[in-house]
Amino acid sequence: MLVNRVKQALREGRAQLGTSYGCLRSPEIARILAAAGFHWAFIDAEHGSVGFETVADICRACNQAGLCPVVRVADLQYDLVARALDNGAQGIMLPRMESPELLEKAISWTKYPPVGVRGFGLTPFHVDYAKATIGEIMAHMNEQVMVVFQIETMRGFEARHELLSVPGVDAVMIGPVDFSIALGHPGDFLNPKVVAAMEAVRDACVAKGVAPGTQTRNLQLGKFWRERGMRFLGCSSEVGMMFERGVEITSALA
Repeated sequence: MLVNRVKQALREGRAQLGTSYGCLRSPEIARILAAAGFHWAFIDAEHGSVGFETVADICRACNQAGLCPVVRVADLQYDLVARALDNGAQGIMLPRMESPELLEKAISWTKYPPVGVRGFGLTPFHVDYAKATIGEIMAHMNEQVMVVFQIETMRGFEARHELLSVPGVDAVMIGPVDFSIALGHPGDFLNPKVVAAMEAVRDACVAKGVAPGTQTRNLQLGKFWRERGMRFLGCSSEVGMMFERGVEITSALA
């Protein structure tokens, strides 16, 4: 059965690089990202155009290519979390998290009993047709599923210590756009106030043994936060990389 190598690496203190994947619905993108050296991608079911049929196709391609698929759900609801996992996600990203009680409940949705309340709906495809009992599959999945929550608001920021005290969190992903808006500096990602707040989240994560992370829009910002200890680090998107490389090529040949 599939081992979540990103979760394992984060536990060992190693940085894992990813990107946003939510506009182009071709599963072939997963193979390209894996070949390029990315460790994970978050399939954006919150802001992106993907539905569950596309999520299933993309997750299957990711798992076959060795790219860890993390699905960002549109809202904090059981059915969205459970269906994403049933469609092949290795991890769940929970947006706009502000309540420790809701975080605890959401984590329970990702785990089978007796640890959580997730209903069993897997098929042989999800375990690569391995010969295993239902009990063995449940125990394996409980261990391998990765939980990431996002800090994007002032309320979430202020509750960071309480949120990080909830058992079962593997990584935090700061949502830089919404977070910069919440701090009064929309899109000013290197504003000292924004940087200081993100570093405060990073420090709280480190103190609790949780991997700190953020999404970044370009290589400059990616390097900036890689040097400052972000280990669950996203950079650019499938569309952004194609557009930027295209501009580079046409500019050089014009």
